[in-house]
Amino acid sequence: MGGRGKAGPGLRAVRGCGRCGAGAPLTDTVPLQVVPGADPSARQLCFAWGPAEVLVCETLFGRAGTGDGAPSSSCVFVVRRDQDIYIQTLRKLFNESHGIFMGLQRSEEELAGKSRKAQLVQVSKNYRSVIRACMEDMHQAAVSTQDPALQGQYSTQVSILSAMELIWNLCEILFVESATAGPLLLRLLDWVRLHVCDVDSMVREVLSSESPSKHKLFWNVVDVFVLQGRMDEARHLLSKEASANPTSMNMYKILDDLMKKMPVPSLSNTQTLTELELKWQHWHEECQRYLQDGTFASNPHMESICKILLGDEDAILEKKELMTTWYHFLVTRLLYSHPTVKPLELRFYAQSSMDLFLGGESSPEPLDMILMAAFEFEMHQVIKECSIVLSNWWFVAHLTDLLDHCKLLQSHNLYFGSNMREFLLLEYASGLFSHHSLWQLGVDYFDHCPEYGRVYLELHIERIPLSTEQKALKVLRICEQRQMHEQVRSICKIMAMKALRNNRLGSALSWSIRAKDAAFATLISDRFLKDYSERGCFSDLDLIDNLGPSMLLSDRLTFLGKYREFHRLYGEKRFPEAARLLLTLMTAHIAPCSFWMTLLTDALPLLEQKEVIFSAEQTYELMRCLEDLTAGNPDKQKFQEDDIETTKVEMLRLALARNLARVIVKEGTVEGS
Repeated sequence: MGGRGKAGPGLRAVRGCGRCGAGAPLTDTVPLQVVPGADPSARQLCFAWGPAEVLVCETLFGRAGTGDGAPSSSCVFVVRRDQDIYIQTLRKLFNESHGIFMGLQRSEEELAGKSRKAQLVQVSKNYRSVIRACMEDMHQAAVSTQDPALQGQYSTQVSILSAMELIWNLCEILFVESATAGPLLLRLLDWVRLHVCDVDSMVREVLSSESPSKHKLFWNVVDVFVLQGRMDEARHLLSKEASANPTSMNMYKILDDLMKKMPVPSLSNTQTLTELELKWQHWHEECQRYLQDGTFASNPHMESICKILLGDEDAILEKKELMTTWYHFLVTRLLYSHPTVKPLELRFYAQSSMDLFLGGESSPEPLDMILMAAFEFEMHQVIKECSIVLSNWWFVAHLTDLLDHCKLLQSHNLYFGSNMREFLLLEYASGLFSHHSLWQLGVDYFDHCPEYGRVYLELHIERIPLSTEQKALKVLRICEQRQMHEQVRSICKIMAMKALRNNRLGSALSWSIRAKDAAFATLISDRFLKDYSERGCFSDLDLIDNLGPSMLLSDRLTFLGKYREFHRLYGEKRFPEAARLLLTLMTAHIAPCSFWMTLLTDALPLLEQKEVIFSAEQTYELMRCLEDLTAGNPDKQKFQEDDIETTKVEMLRLALARNLARVIVKEGTVEGS
């Protein structure tokens, strides 16, 4: 949402009902806006903006024929940018992948060639390990819960995470590792074994039986091992068949020898592709000879295995139920017909394998289209399809970032100015900012979007609910580290106002100082002085005592700090210094007029000290200040009628006169001596 609509060439798509959650019935307390152009006499679509990235959409139904458009009962739907971030069990995915992402951004860019590729492959594996760990946690949650609805949600998430790992692993093989002919097939075999067909439970059931070779699933297990190229395990099971049926011993030895001698690509460079192809051709001809001789004719199971070794498509397709997917069929087909397949040849085999496997019985699923795009090396199409199908931005954002570090994505701009990597990271980080704690991860993602990251961060940081001072300080620290001065001032002003409303003057003053807001600091200083006038003491003394240079922010704050310093000097019996400071506060005109009488009253104890504190010149200054106060007061009549104020004035005049007399005598005595 966020005012950007569905920006991006096909990347942003409506995610369907899974993005919405039905809420409570409509109440009169929610302010509604009718969509412009809607017909008042028909169905109404109304909306109201909620906090952060939440849009509350409400559907009203006008009462047809009445013309009053009065609302009937309806439901509230909450539409969020990224619903998955609110799933507790996915927190591991977001938190741990954030660390991997940051490590990738900080990695040594100088690494090149094999070192750089190995580093990027390891990063990709780290991402996959997080997906798998999260999937296992989700599976455990699904097993342990008793709530059918929750169980369904967890199972759905397990399926989504499984698909994410499947796609990511294929992209890792084809794009990140960019496996070459030979090792490519080995990687694809590992991919199939890991993701497509789990036969472990079937194997355990067969091996735990009294007579494994007689078990109804025995040949199914052997076939699966062969289809996945797991020759050693298939040979181990076949040895049990040979032991149980001596008559098939000869056939077993021949088949075992063929399976043992089958040439396979090597990850090392010990043999060239030409050598491998020659060995494979000789082996293939040997298999063909045994099949034509009818060596396995008396045992349909072994004959079927021999046909699979020869790459017979019909024989492999007969095992369709065991493979379950067209991409398993693809890898098996390549293993037994074209083991030295080159990356650019994959697209032709992939398309024909999907057509043969589906056979027009069913149409490809979205996952099939994503995998096909990967086999066709259409990276942009993979990202586009994943953006549409998957339920969150996590996958496409992190995969695109990794591919960008592999220098595989063209640095072309999208029509709104950003490249694909940055667009997806911005979308993902924006979703994180709608969560009460994950927003902190979003900050780092914005930091690594060079074109628009700063702008997005400024906009989103202002919308974070500052529910506590601790959270406000955390947000403030982020802004200060990035020199976001406007946001710093805004946060400080908000927190200062909150503290002031709660009558927490010390906190309010502290926030206003951090905001460098002179007007607000003046307002709070006045409140401190007012409280002092009413209560006779200061609150938050530690803060006022340690204002330091901050007191220069405003005249009133300076006065507050210096006035508190006067009290401290007086308490320490440093009367001459206190007297000088008090006089300075009055003559510098930084004290509010309403506080002058308080200052003059504070001078009384100093005037009455046994030792003369104020000099003649200082006494004259105090007299002038008193006369200015009484003569220039706009409420002079009221001032004169106030008995307490009149008494204070008379006492001050008397004390000043007595002090002046004492000063004259003292100074005259000094001069005479």
